[in-house]
Amino acid sequence: MAAPMELYCWKGDWGLPSVDPDCLTVLTYARFSGAPLKVHKLSNPWRSPSGKLPALKTPNDGVLFQPAKIITHLRKQKYNADYDLSARQGADTLAFISLLEEKLLPALIHSFWVDAKNYVDHTRKWYAEAIPFPLNFYIPNQMHKRHLEHLQLIRGESWREDDEVLEKQLYTDAQECLSLLSQRLGTQRFFFGECPASLDAHIFSHLAPILNAKLPNNRLQQHLKSLNNLSQYVSSILSIYFNMDGEALPHLSPKSPKAESPDIDDEPNKRRNQILSVAFGLLTMVSYALLSGIISIQHASRGVGALEPPIAMEDNDEDEE
Repeated sequence: MAAPMELYCWKGDWGLPSVDPDCLTVLTYARFSGAPLKVHKLSNPWRSPSGKLPALKTPNDGVLFQPAKIITHLRKQKYNADYDLSARQGADTLAFISLLEEKLLPALIHSFWVDAKNYVDHTRKWYAEAIPFPLNFYIPNQMHKRHLEHLQLIRGESWREDDEVLEKQLYTDAQECLSLLSQRLGTQRFFFGECPASLDAHIFSHLAPILNAKLPNNRLQQHLKSLNNLSQYVSSILSIYFNMDGEALPHLSPKSPKAESPDIDDEPNKRRNQILSVAFGLLTMVSYALLSGIISIQHASRGVGALEPPIAMEDNDEDEE
């Protein structure tokens, strides 16, 4: 029997199977297409075989870590949620995905990673608590930097983080996008009728964090809640396709033994990340001590003084969800 494909993704919260839109896209597409994946929900991307999330470990094609490449691979394995779409619907899929990336994604990034109150009180706080020490001092900052670079790439050279006029336009574009999606969905169950497709996976992964996250400032959530069909659309996908996920619906009973196992039998990656975590922690502690003057290097006439030994750090190996 062939080894199963393994998907590594950020763990869930806020009633969602994953807090990350890219991970949500892949997870949702896999559910729509029926792809049999062994899912590992993590709170440390360094435990992924690629060091990034999401990542798909395949028996023959190595590790894939971009959502588009992962979905393309699943299609090649005959797990194609778009199999019954017409050429026109295929073109519409590309057009709406482009619309999401140009109009809705920038506001989504801004809400979680740029808005000062949201970032400090919600986003960074969540990742700092979820990611194990000492990586929680490093990884959230790197993620913040990457999201700012992504936003700059999408909006072009005109984007400035502190420009209130550009910020207002960004949210106006996002609200218009949501209204357009609401009009396109109408009374249908999914965007192309009664069966979900890849477009639904992309749209759901953008809408669900907006609707479910408890952000202090959430202008997009207010507008989304006013569009009843889109709000119901998100709730319906969660209840139909993720109703057995303990993180998706916390009030339900835990997963049964037959559900996807969260155990990872990957000792090399685990040992590597343990060593990297300890090394990074020691380096951080020594650097801080030197810069703050807690310890110093002194030169004596008859020898060289040594650093005081750092405080012992407990190996806080992360439990997988």
